[in-house]
Amino acid sequence: MHQHGQHEQSEQQDQRAQQDRQAQGAQQDQRARQDQRAQQVRLPGVLAIDAGNSKTDVALVGADGLVLGRARGGGFQPQSIGAEAAIEGLAPLVASVAAQAGLDPADGVLTGHVSACLANADLPVEEQALLEALERRPWGATNHVANDTFGLLRAGTDGPLGVAVVCGAGINCVGLLPDGRTARFPALGKLTGDWGGGGGLSSESLWHAVRAEDGRGRPTALAPAIAAHFGLPTAGEVAEAIHLGELDYGRLHELVPVLFKIAAGGDPVALELIDRQADEIVRLAVVALRRLDLLGRAAPVVLGGGVLAARHPLLLDNLTARLAEAAPLAEPRIVVAPPVLGAALLGLDHLSATPAAQQRLRDAFPTPTLVG
Repeated sequence: MHQHGQHEQSEQQDQRAQQDRQAQGAQQDQRARQDQRAQQVRLPGVLAIDAGNSKTDVALVGADGLVLGRARGGGFQPQSIGAEAAIEGLAPLVASVAAQAGLDPADGVLTGHVSACLANADLPVEEQALLEALERRPWGATNHVANDTFGLLRAGTDGPLGVAVVCGAGINCVGLLPDGRTARFPALGKLTGDWGGGGGLSSESLWHAVRAEDGRGRPTALAPAIAAHFGLPTAGEVAEAIHLGELDYGRLHELVPVLFKIAAGGDPVALELIDRQADEIVRLAVVALRRLDLLGRAAPVVLGGGVLAARHPLLLDNLTARLAEAAPLAEPRIVVAPPVLGAALLGLDHLSATPAAQQRLRDAFPTPTLVG
């Protein structure tokens, strides 16, 4: 038995050694590919990609921070169509920014580094699949993939310290320390405990409206407002039209401004939805701050995404009051610049760009503003 155990242990050691050799070989091959690509780079700089649930921004930025091209496209949905197809869907935007700089992506490696901050890159396996898809394209000598919330965090800070909460089509939160430690959430929607964002608020608004009409719920002005927005007699018929495909499901996001308008008129149901959204945003931020031991020191809390960037006082005043109570030293700030700014800044970080280059890049976008 003793000899048998030694034999098994020896086999395990041999397997680990073989795995280590394979990993080292893969790393050497990757470095060789990167070195070869670096020699073919047409433009020293960064291809910055911010791909969100509802829209995608791409920017080509020189190593000096000068923005040479920008393009915008639709939402990024690798969970629906796969990583390869989702990355391929970026090709027209890449071609557009390259053309603005007088380049053709087909003529060689476009630029030095691709910094891709992508929605739905929530799990390590998803990030890896998207990275591998990027590396199959001649867009950059090196490539990096991160969740798009890290781009928001970088856009609102001067370095790797702080927490960011994005409330756009969906909702997510990340935190980062200078030593590389992070705080993250799976962000898979209701499956992982998430609530809100534009999609969630719109669905909840319609849910309450239909229940108000059929008697299961409290009366709310959301019901006639939603019906009127879509030109239908009732909110129930709006729901049926979406179910039958007569109204595109994506149009539900149009209900976010309707919700805030009705809430501004004092409707209790609408106000409760906004109150819950504020609570959810603060819960995410506080948990991330706690995980990174940042509750006891001044730390930025960067807020972004369409719902927050709209700067509705009903939401902002509520969440800043909650945050001040739960995390008195937190410094909330709103990023209204396109999040591609953060992806580009991360790319310049990778290139060890000068402070002047980073400032030149920032000057091309709106500045984050403190709130509270």
